[in-house]
Amino acid sequence: MAILTHDELLSRIDSGTIRIEPFDAKRVGPASIDFTLGRQFRKFKHLDQTIELSSDTFNPDDYSDLVTIHDRFVIGRHETVLGVTVEKLTLPPTICGWIQGRSRFARVGLMVHITSSFIQPGVSNHQVLEIYNAGPVPIAVYPGIAICQIVFEDTIGSALYQGKYKNQSTP
Repeated sequence: MAILTHDELLSRIDSGTIRIEPFDAKRVGPASIDFTLGRQFRKFKHLDQTIELSSDTFNPDDYSDLVTIHDRFVIGRHETVLGVTVEKLTLPPTICGWIQGRSRFARVGLMVHITSSFIQPGVSNHQVLEIYNAGPVPIAVYPGIAICQIVFEDTIGSALYQGKYKNQSTP
């Protein structure tokens, strides 16, 4: 597997192999592409119960509310929320990706993914971000900020993700 760099990313986008909607060429870096934060968040309810993860029927939607914002969204200290990218990413069966945080936000304790950073080949969705404020104070985020970057790799062989979140558009 090999990481795709700036010129190769632009070539794959120009050919339609990688599709990003909307696409802004200014967001292509040396070996990644910045994605921006959307307006929808999934905020977890404060419950006096245990969340049981013992079955495949677990659904985070049962423990959270979908919130649409127009300005800023404040993430409390040590709070987890789900966000979503503005951009919809469509990959062929021969390319996968990795969501990475941005250093400027990590320096204040903001994580954009907790454990699910891998983007499967063949997806066509908006990327859901597992945002966690590991810092000691609340952090305000805004729609449209370049919240994360995605690193792309060629796969050895091809595969298509057919799972539950293949066409996801909301957190």
